[in-house]
Amino acid sequence: MILNIDWKNFFIGEENWEFMLEIALRTFIMYFIILVGLRLLGKRGVRQLSVFELVVIISLGSAAGDPMFYKEVGLLIPVIIFFIIVGAYRLTTFLTAKSEKLDDLIEGKPVYLIKNGQFNIEEFKKETLAQDEFFSELRQQSISHLGQIDTAILETSGTLSVFFYTDDQVKPGLPILPELFAKKTKILQPNTNYACTFCGHVATVNEESTFLCP
Repeated sequence: MILNIDWKNFFIGEENWEFMLEIALRTFIMYFIILVGLRLLGKRGVRQLSVFELVVIISLGSAAGDPMFYKEVGLLIPVIIFFIIVGAYRLTTFLTAKSEKLDDLIEGKPVYLIKNGQFNIEEFKKETLAQDEFFSELRQQSISHLGQIDTAILETSGTLSVFFYTDDQVKPGLPILPELFAKKTKILQPNTNYACTFCGHVATVNEESTFLCP
């Protein structure tokens, strides 16, 4: 039995060698489109993986998938794509290691979401993180109110780092258990601690009244 193999079709499919340059350009463009898209998703969108790792995984997965399903796609094309992706990854890591500004632009910076038991409102607004999602993360670390927390930082990987007050430093704070958080009121009783559900500020009201958070 003689196996007749069209080696040109085997390696580059139905395309010509000039198309290899177009493939290289397409790969570079898509690499940076994916990179920008993932940055726009925010840190939570790429949790547990760096932006670079996720870009490489998506790009390599896409490149490897097509020749498995499409006869007209030759094996040489994904090999070229693989080398271009790895080269782009190496170039990006080299440049970010040399430039702190570029590293901050691509990977972002750690963000302080809580300071001294209160929301850092300006920073919190910039992040694609819902309040209920944030509270869920805190509850998973056995936190019942913000007065237990000294500092909470959203890392560039999307993970949450929490630093606690010592037991003797814990103070009244905004409760984050769903049942307690739902008990909101505008009429305040005297000599009682109240926490603002917007910023977490805690105040003691001296007389029955309404109260405007500072």
